[in-house]
Amino acid sequence: MSTKPAILVTAADLAPQAEALLGDFEIVYAGKTPQAADLVALAQRHNPVGIIVRYGAVTPEIMDAAPALKVISKHGSGTDTIDKPAAAARGIAVTAAVGANAAAVAEQAMALLLGCAKSLVQLNERMHAGHWDKATHKSVELAGRTIGLIGLGAIGRRFARMCDAMGMRVIGFDPFAADLPGYIEPVDLDAIWREADAISLHCPLTPGNRAMINAQTLAQCKQGVILVNTARGGLIDEPALLAAVQSGQVAVAGLDSFAVEPMTVPHIFHGQPGFLLSPHIGGVTSAAYVNMGVAAAQNTLGVLAALSVAG
Repeated sequence: MSTKPAILVTAADLAPQAEALLGDFEIVYAGKTPQAADLVALAQRHNPVGIIVRYGAVTPEIMDAAPALKVISKHGSGTDTIDKPAAAARGIAVTAAVGANAAAVAEQAMALLLGCAKSLVQLNERMHAGHWDKATHKSVELAGRTIGLIGLGAIGRRFARMCDAMGMRVIGFDPFAADLPGYIEPVDLDAIWREADAISLHCPLTPGNRAMINAQTLAQCKQGVILVNTARGGLIDEPALLAAVQSGQVAVAGLDSFAVEPMTVPHIFHGQPGFLLSPHIGGVTSAAYVNMGVAAAQNTLGVLAALSVAG
């Protein structure tokens, strides 16, 4: 067994650039689909000082299996899969790679928005089947339309800049955002529901906003609204969204995240018109993979170095 302190990675790999930063540590990989019992066993065996979280959740049981644990570092921006109160109670720092995947996720949100507005998937399928729908199909022109953003962090702001460049009016809700650029008009949630022609979610999942997209809020939206979610699936009441799409209240939903991941099979969205789906790959690009890995490694090293100095 290695004499180096261990870093447990809840995945099968890290970018080589991140591995290089962690050269003074034994890197323990948990595999492609780590389960809670696997992580507990690995924590008991290696007693890591840090955990880098890519897949799966970090529970109190996993924390208790690693008495040496000092830091849990998310390989990404969303920390909802980490039990933060449990970590705080145990004096374990929790960090995130904020902004490391902002470009990738913002581009995925724009791809979904454009795919929804321009019916790209349906038209592609029709063309391959030999149809020519020019005389009967009309797409949605986004210029001049209002996009409502919920969440104005690094991803939301980058996406807002793209929308502004296309001539869209950008309104946004984020109670924690400050120093917003001039092209983002801050509004309350009621204004988002009332005024937006398209809504895009860019906020973390918290107990307070779980299922914020539900039957009541969807009923307040403009008929035919477009909904895009590249944030967390738990923000949406999925049966309510299905009903809203089926009724035409929501014209089309472009979704990159789901309440349960991997997506359950069968799922209520499967085979339903009005849904453009991708498997939570908004942040999965070659560049983002490196950026998130390096940021997660740097965050881990930063906490451990600070504790070493303090000690």
